[in-house]
Amino acid sequence: MKKEELNLTMEWDKTFPKSEKIDHSKVNFVNRYGITLAADMYVPKTDAERLPAIAVCGPFGAVKEQCSGLYAQSMAERGFLTIAFDPSFTGESGGNVRYMASPDINTEDFMAAVDFLSLHDRVDPDKIGIIGICGWGSMALNAAALDTRIKATVASTMYDMTRVNANGYFDSEDSEEARYQKKAAMCAQRLTDLKSGEYALGGGVVDPLPEDAPFFVKDYHDYYKTSRGYHARSLNSNGGWNVIGCESFMNQPILKYSNEIRSAVLIIHGDKAHSCYFSKDAYAAMTKDSKYTDNKELLLIPDAVHTDLYDGGGKNAIPFDKLESFFGAYLK
Repeated sequence: MKKEELNLTMEWDKTFPKSEKIDHSKVNFVNRYGITLAADMYVPKTDAERLPAIAVCGPFGAVKEQCSGLYAQSMAERGFLTIAFDPSFTGESGGNVRYMASPDINTEDFMAAVDFLSLHDRVDPDKIGIIGICGWGSMALNAAALDTRIKATVASTMYDMTRVNANGYFDSEDSEEARYQKKAAMCAQRLTDLKSGEYALGGGVVDPLPEDAPFFVKDYHDYYKTSRGYHARSLNSNGGWNVIGCESFMNQPILKYSNEIRSAVLIIHGDKAHSCYFSKDAYAAMTKDSKYTDNKELLLIPDAVHTDLYDGGGKNAIPFDKLESFFGAYLK
C-alpha cells in the first residue's frame, strides 16, 4: 500500500527522559483506510531473535510523545518490543483532515498496529498485546473484541468514548432531548465549517484555569498545560479536536460485544478518578453473561486520580510491575 509522506521529528522530543536500556526508532505503517500512521518503536537491548510485542495509544487527544510513549518505553525496559503510535488525523500521523476522530477508524488504527507488529522480523506474531489509555482504553477493548490476534489487553484510566459523547459526564445529559440538541448543534456546525472553508476547533484543555473549575479540569490542566505533560503537537495541550470531530461517537456503542472477548483483559483505574465509573461499568459489562471471565481483572489504584495513570503523578501510580506480570503470563 502506498504510504503518505510524513514529516517525522527525529530528535528526542518526549515529555519523559530516554532510557539507556532500549533502542528507539521511528516507524510507520498504513491502516486499511490508507492512512499512514507514525509510531515510535522501543526495542529492549537483547540478543533474543523474537520478542513479545505491545502497541500503545492514548490518551484521547494526546500524542505518542506523552504518556503512551512512557508506557511503551517502560514496557520495553521489561523485555517487550513496543510501539506508541499517533492515531489517524493527529500528531505526526497522516489523514488530510486534521483533528477528527472515528470509533471505526481509531479501532482500525490498533488493528493496523497489530498488522505491523505481526510482520516485524523481531516479533513473535503469536505474542501481541495492546495498551489503551484514557479514551483509547475503550478503543482497545473494542479492538480486542474484534481482533483475535490480540492475546492480552490493558485499558488504563479509561473513558468510554461513545458513552461520554452521548450521555455527557456522569451521564448528566442522558436524555433524548439533550442528545438532540447536541446533534443539532453539530449539524449546524458542519455547514458553518463548509462555508468558512475550514473546521473550527473546539479548544483543548481550558487555559487559564478558572477558579471555579471542577477538580477533573484542574487535573487535566496540571498535565496538559504545564511542563509536566505539555507537547506542541498534542490536541489537548493546544486547540483541541474539531467541534464536529467526535460526532459519530454519538450513536455507536463500541463496547456492545465486550463480553465475547476471549483473550485476557486487565482494566486499571485510580479509585479517586472522576472517570473511574467508566472502568467499573466496562468491567461489569465485559464479565456479565460471559464464558470468558477467568482471564479478566479490574485493578483499582488507591488514592490515584485520572492523570496519575498518565505519568505516575509523582506517586509511582502506574503499576508497571503488574503490567509486566500480566503480559508475561498471557504473551507466553
